[in-house]
Amino acid sequence: MTGLCEEGAEPSDPTERDQGDHDLIDPEATDAALAGPELADPELVRHDGWPALLWRAGPGWRMVSSAILGGGLGPRAWVLNMQVPPGYSRMDPVDHLTETAAAEGLSGADGAGVGLMTAADVAAFTIGEDHGVRAWVTTGIGIPAWAAAPEPASLPSQLAQGEDGDRSPAYPPPGTINTIVAIPAPLTDAALVNAVATATEAKVQALVETGYACTGTPSDAVCVAALTPRPGDSPELFGGPRSVWGSRLARAVHAAVVQGARDDRVRRDGVRPRLPKGSSWSP
Repeated sequence: MTGLCEEGAEPSDPTERDQGDHDLIDPEATDAALAGPELADPELVRHDGWPALLWRAGPGWRMVSSAILGGGLGPRAWVLNMQVPPGYSRMDPVDHLTETAAAEGLSGADGAGVGLMTAADVAAFTIGEDHGVRAWVTTGIGIPAWAAAPEPASLPSQLAQGEDGDRSPAYPPPGTINTIVAIPAPLTDAALVNAVATATEAKVQALVETGYACTGTPSDAVCVAALTPRPGDSPELFGGPRSVWGSRLARAVHAAVVQGARDDRVRRDGVRPRLPKGSSWSP
């Protein structure tokens, strides 16, 4: 992952630039892509008594995602971010997501849409926007972790001693950051994959800037949507943090995660996080 730097700073040595850095397309030219369909804010729906966020994108979108349902890359028509209880124990999450989609009149066939899960409060989602790019984030940082961590000596116990002496499940606090992003422009397959990396980098930057010593949580997921190319379109080739659409994506995700991290800290202990000196975020 590239190192953190001040927003907008350019590397002094051209050899330090990433793949997206040399693709500085004219922003005014790319704004023509904004005439395509837009991904509106999600609906708040309920299934089995639990809330979920539902984006009805419809046709005209390609998505890349790490989600358990509809993950991978291809045409997708909807996104579902479903809240489940802490200690969720169903062993068929794909079926559960499919059932929830079907209850909303959507095809649950694999590849028709994207389905994510979280124990975080989905109604408390945050939004970031930048030049037409929109990011929605649900944030639960109950289990902050570094991506490269030592292998544990043993798996943590799933049971805890209750007050009455019984063994009862010890449910961890909600610990998932789900990120959904919509880019109003067509991207190549490679650029979409690059956009996932950019979104992840922006998430980590936001967490560090808001005082969290982690790269995320072990169960984070991401979904990036871009327009399906139309006849005559030239899909964007790059999605890195110094390409036009990648930089917009990074700023949108960063803003949403910063707000989500701040809100999550306040929900947990009522304390605003201490920020590193020089942080770009202010309450």
